[in-house]
Amino acid sequence: MEIVKIATAGTLESSDILITVEKEEKGGIQIHLESPVKKQFGDQIKKVISDTAEFVGVKNAKITAIDKGALDCVIKARTSTALYRACESIDYKWELK
Repeated sequence: MEIVKIATAGTLESSDILITVEKEEKGGIQIHLESPVKKQFGDQIKKVISDTAEFVGVKNAKITAIDKGALDCVIKARTSTALYRACESIDYKWELK
């Protein structure tokens, strides 16, 4: 899928994450993370975001994540929502796990 506009999902409330997705001209998935737990969980948060982008089918995106203590399931939900909004897609891939 191709990014056609900037989109966001989430909030800056406690236990949530704000995800912003933009088109990446250089190619690939670029992730910028701000989090009070970045040292402990930054790699895991980035992995969840990257895996979600791959699952949705986005290959080129700049993703900014401002984390406030979100669990992995919240990170997946916010990331996929922002990606679908940015691609203006309604072809949702629902995952049952």
